[in-house]
Amino acid sequence: MRVRVSREAATELEEAASWYEQEEVGLGERLINAFEQAIALLERPHPPLVPVNHDAAESGAKQLILHRFPFSLVTIERNQAIIVVAFAHHSRKPNYWRRRLSP
Repeated sequence: MRVRVSREAATELEEAASWYEQEEVGLGERLINAFEQAIALLERPHPPLVPVNHDAAESGAKQLILHRFPFSLVTIERNQAIIVVAFAHHSRKPNYWRRRLSP
């Protein structure tokens, strides 16, 4: 399936990668690689998506959880494409991305 990354999600990735790179040289690049691998999984049939918590799940929002970093790609399916609406940290600003789910 076609995957599109929203501007907001791309910005969140850039900010997180910058922070990780400042913490340890090369760590930001590893985060970007993990994100790219997650995008590749989304492009395959039957990606390993799990529903999000709370009422956001009613909108069809799902997430792909990264294994080495505390982030998820929050997605919604629209017009036969998977749209990454957020690159969300697991313990910061829960559900801040819900407003992005509206068409």
